[in-house]
Amino acid sequence: MGEQIQLTADDGFTFGAYQSLPGGRPRGAVVVIQEIFGVNNHIREVTDGYAAAGYAAIAPQIFDRVRPNIELGYTGDDMQAGIKLAFQDLSRDRALGDIQTAVDHIARHGKVGVVGYCFGGLLTWLSACTLKGISAASSYYGGGVVNETGRKASCPVIMHFGERDAHIPMSDVEQIKAALPQVTVYVYAADHGFNCDHRDSYDASAAATAKTRTLAFFAQHLA
Repeated sequence: MGEQIQLTADDGFTFGAYQSLPGGRPRGAVVVIQEIFGVNNHIREVTDGYAAAGYAAIAPQIFDRVRPNIELGYTGDDMQAGIKLAFQDLSRDRALGDIQTAVDHIARHGKVGVVGYCFGGLLTWLSACTLKGISAASSYYGGGVVNETGRKASCPVIMHFGERDAHIPMSDVEQIKAALPQVTVYVYAADHGFNCDHRDSYDASAAATAKTRTLAFFAQHLA
C-alpha cells in the first residue's frame, strides 16, 4: 500500500517520506508526525491505517535533517538517542518547515488533517498554530504542549492524554484544558505511548477509542 518518496523543502533540502494512498478516491489527506523514534515500522503502520480508512496519508522523515532514515527502538540507548535528536539536535523551525512541505504535497488529495504522537503530538499542536493549509489536528500525548498554550490554532484541534502518563502529569493536562477551552481534550486510563502496539505501554482499548474519535473528527472537518 505504501511507498518511500522524496520531498524537497523550501530551502532545497531533500528528505524522505512514507506515503500511503487508498485504493479509491481519497476522502481527504492526513500528515502523520512521528515520535522521537523516527518513521519506523509503527509509524508506517499508522500511515497505512489512515490510507485504509480512505485518506491519502504521508509521514515525513523530519529527522533526515540530522541523520537520514533513522529508525529507533523504544528502550535504553535508542530512547536516549531519540530524545537527543528531537530536543537538542533538530531545529524545530526546520522540522515545521518540512511538515509544511508534506502538507503542501498531500493537499492535492483534499483537505489536510495532521495527527502526531509524543514529540509529534507537540509538533501537531505547533503545526495547527503556525502552518498553512491544515483543516484539523489530532495530538496524542504531546510532551511540551503545556509550554505552548499561549498560541492560537488556526483549525479545530483535539488532544489525547493518558492519566497514567508520568511524562505528562494530569496537572499539565488540567492546565492545557484551562488555557485552551476551544480544544477538546480526551483523557484515557492509559500510559504514555498507549497508541503504539510495539510498546509495553500499548492499551488496545484507549488506542481504539482515540482512533475512532480522530477518524470522526477528520470526517467532520476534511470532507
